[in-house]
Amino acid sequence: MASTSQPNAPLQPVPPLPFGARLHQFWRRVTEGLEVSQLWSQFESEARASYRLYSKDVAAKTPEGLTDRGRRLHVIKEFFWAVFEKLSPARRVLLLLALILLVVPHAGFDYGAGDNHVQFEIDLHFWSALVLLLLLILEIADRVVMKRDLQIAREIQTWLLPGVPPQIPGISIAYHTRPANTVAGDYYDVFPRPGANREEDRVVLAVADVAGKSIPAAMLMATFQASLKTLSTAQVPLVQLAANMNKYACTNSQGGLRFTTAFLAEYDPVQRSLHYINAGHNNPILRRSSGQIERLDVGGMPFGITPEAPYEAATVTMAPGDWLIMFTDGLVEAENAHQDEYGEARLLSAVGGAAAGTPDDMMKRLLAEVEVFVGNTPQHDDITCMLLKASA
Repeated sequence: MASTSQPNAPLQPVPPLPFGARLHQFWRRVTEGLEVSQLWSQFESEARASYRLYSKDVAAKTPEGLTDRGRRLHVIKEFFWAVFEKLSPARRVLLLLALILLVVPHAGFDYGAGDNHVQFEIDLHFWSALVLLLLLILEIADRVVMKRDLQIAREIQTWLLPGVPPQIPGISIAYHTRPANTVAGDYYDVFPRPGANREEDRVVLAVADVAGKSIPAAMLMATFQASLKTLSTAQVPLVQLAANMNKYACTNSQGGLRFTTAFLAEYDPVQRSLHYINAGHNNPILRRSSGQIERLDVGGMPFGITPEAPYEAATVTMAPGDWLIMFTDGLVEAENAHQDEYGEARLLSAVGGAAAGTPDDMMKRLLAEVEVFVGNTPQHDDITCMLLKASA
């Protein structure tokens, strides 16, 4: 069959959008579709975070015994220097130039004499705004590069943490972490530790918190993960594993400044027992099926303080219906707008209210309660939680 081709219809010009529609489109692009209340909450959160950053420098340099007026002047001066010194020297010069141009509103110039005399004025406010815009562009460029690098670091850190919870006979498990910044110093893991024979196979459970936040803590978290995985391959008791971890941590802790609190445990699926060491970490909560609460507090000092620190281990048995809640201090120390902490009392209440469900259900309820409690208050520390429930 012969085919016939139809000539293409001429393209119709697209009518321009009305001004109101273009304005709405521009506003949505600027705000990424956020409502005014959401924008205000975001601004409030960022302003508080920035205030905490600068106020630390100001508070450290404010002497005692100043009058009210003297204190105000001192705070203003130190706040200026706290902001100013975070710029590079070249950008400090740009900021000074912009401030000078802002203070001096006009500049007049005279050329020639007599009939050839020319006089004109320059509005320096415009040039001040131009210099400030240049400074802003330079700072944004740095932020974009840093944000890209941090995003890569976050992806790498995600690879270091376990994905879907493993299937372990006798227990079900759930875990979650929420960094305060792009990358975190919290660590959790679940992995098998083979023994000399199948009867001696164990499952390692770990929750740890490196002192500090953001990139330095995240780097030490990565070294902690690598050392734990490597040292766990040796056929040594848990106490010796903890001692080896501590000696390794001391080589990277800057004289004890970058210590790590940790809870390490080995679960025996045959005996349904949990052999553990608490190295200065928040005491995990063992909630029995009867509602009785036990704290797992046997252990020793945080890793990285002194190489010869001694460690002790203890063993508990997980009966059907028992819960084990392991967490970092960011969970119980989460603050609301009134600087009240979430606290262990609320944590125990949330656990008790969801004890009949699964670890996934309890995790969702717990995180939702924390989110409601803190509201719009910025998160100041990493939050990590691991939940275990013994099954029949």
